[in-house]
Amino acid sequence: GEFKIGGKEVFRSKTINKNLNPVWDEKVSLLVDSLREPLYVKVFDYDFGLQDDFMGSAYLYLESLEHQRNLDVTLDLEDPQYPDHDLGTLDLAVTLSPKEGDFREAAMLLRRSWKRSNKLHSSMRLSDVHRKAQLWRGIVSISLIEARDLQPMDANGFSDPYVKFRLGHQKYKSKTIPKTLNPQWREQFDFHLYEEQGGFIDITVWDKDAGKKDDFMGRCSIDLSPLSKEHTHKLDVPLEEGEGMLVLLVTLTGAAAVSISDLSVNILDDPHERHQILQRYSVLRSFHNLKDVGVVQVKVIRAERLMAADVTGKSDPFCVVELSNDRLQTHTVYKNLNPEWNKVFTFNVKDIHSVLEVTVYDEDRDRSADFLGKVAIPLLNIQNGERKAYALKSKELTGPTKGVIFLEIDVIFNAVKAGLRTLIPIEQKYIEDEPRVSKQLLLQNFNRVRRCILFLINAGCYINSCFEWHSPQRSICAFLLFVLVVWNFELYMIPLALLLPLAWNYILVASGKDTRQDVVSDLQEDEDEDYDKDDKDPERKGFINKLYAIQDVCISVQNALDEVASYGERIKNTFNWTVPFLSWLAIVALCVATVLIYYIPLRYIVLAWGVNKFTKKLRDPYNIDNNELLDFLSRVPSDIQVVGHAHTHSPRTLELLLLLLLLLLMG
Repeated sequence: GEFKIGGKEVFRSKTINKNLNPVWDEKVSLLVDSLREPLYVKVFDYDFGLQDDFMGSAYLYLESLEHQRNLDVTLDLEDPQYPDHDLGTLDLAVTLSPKEGDFREAAMLLRRSWKRSNKLHSSMRLSDVHRKAQLWRGIVSISLIEARDLQPMDANGFSDPYVKFRLGHQKYKSKTIPKTLNPQWREQFDFHLYEEQGGFIDITVWDKDAGKKDDFMGRCSIDLSPLSKEHTHKLDVPLEEGEGMLVLLVTLTGAAAVSISDLSVNILDDPHERHQILQRYSVLRSFHNLKDVGVVQVKVIRAERLMAADVTGKSDPFCVVELSNDRLQTHTVYKNLNPEWNKVFTFNVKDIHSVLEVTVYDEDRDRSADFLGKVAIPLLNIQNGERKAYALKSKELTGPTKGVIFLEIDVIFNAVKAGLRTLIPIEQKYIEDEPRVSKQLLLQNFNRVRRCILFLINAGCYINSCFEWHSPQRSICAFLLFVLVVWNFELYMIPLALLLPLAWNYILVASGKDTRQDVVSDLQEDEDEDYDKDDKDPERKGFINKLYAIQDVCISVQNALDEVASYGERIKNTFNWTVPFLSWLAIVALCVATVLIYYIPLRYIVLAWGVNKFTKKLRDPYNIDNNELLDFLSRVPSDIQVVGHAHTHSPRTLELLLLLLLLLLMG
């Protein structure tokens, strides 16, 4: 159901699947400026991926309601185009109350339990109902294994299928498998469960078509309520409105330790609780529940000098804290540019390389919330117990905006679990808005690739200069080194050689000759150059119009450039000690590789690798393939992410732990 006052949507109910007599049992509080404006209710049949079907509407005239009295109201649903059709009724329990002062308390209650919305413009304060609505009660993991006997949609007799998943506001999209009717995805997606009953996951299958609208291939849904928890269920689900079936593995688990509390009540300030948490993530429990890497506690204290978003010169700010797909928010402080929230958020850490994002919005009752500022903080950059003022940045994190926010963050994690989790696929983010062509982003990604290519060209030129004897001293040294290495070459020298640039750059960082911040000035120069070109060359406007005409092609090129540039920058940043934890992890891995290759003949290593690859499918038919090296590099920030992240001094305890591990290994 959709509720409107004065043409503005004020509430939208949850969807009840496959039911002609739905019971919502939801509660919402609305602020009514004038009783002369009736409440307009519209009911729709939800169609995932398609336009929703209109099922009827009705008006509730507020002037006819008695104040401070609970009333049961039955509304007859009608279609204005077919007024004689019987479309059913809608039952509401309504209470009309006067608003008190500036508290912005609800003026009308509808008998429905308030449910978390997928928008950020809630007009309620952080009551118990609000807090509980944000906290999920479980997690459902879906492994998309394969599809069988899909419908051919293309002229070649095949399809290019991909799958969309939706549970409430949570949406995922699988990769596209080209030219097949029996695709194998081997992908995993995690959803938060907000209802005890579980709910339904809507699934649709699509055929990817370049340059035109994708073809619909079928739909299905999964009812989570009959599935037992802590058990993996293999489901063969036939597609409706199409052909074939999907093979899925579904696992329901209990909720992770997430919480919202006032500043006076938080677990890490209690010595007993803190001791228990430290014990849970101690080295002795490194191989117990590998998915539980650690815990992070975020104290959102206050903000100062925020941007004025309202015509009154004030704002109604609230704060959203995100860690991967986990999202919690504070209450709203009305008419204030220096709000104090004093809230504590606790999240489970599933990946120590995640970035904590804190965003400040201005609540607007009539439309979506206005962005006021954002800060992104990598977990590995957090200094425990340090209360710090972070300057708010723009949405893209490329430049500052007005205001600062005061945070105090504590991270406790197990280094061994964090290292092991680095070698498995990174958690996918929910589907955001569809990407659009951006000339500035396209040029920026091109410049990033150009910088990586220029680095390789310069390295090649340097090596070639040794062959050309441009510098006799350098050429003689290079020749002697080449003869010495080739004559005495052993395979273990390869990872040993990769240790040399890591050690050299660590010495530079430790001595204060840090060149990592050069990327900030390089990217800023690229942005300024693009801006000047837009102003000086009007012919480029025609070029961008052509880009929009071939939007799919341009987005593919744009994303490919971004991916190539990102991996090049991530390799560089691994050796640059941009993330010390990952550089130490690389040192440990390279040392282990050096020792293994030194003591074990290569033929045995290759044989073990081949046996493992050939027997993996036999041992586990539903195994999700991954590349450990690419998974490791996915945790290393690219230059764009380095610019956007807030930097603090990295904790030394982790480096000392890894150094001790390295010394034990070498000993």
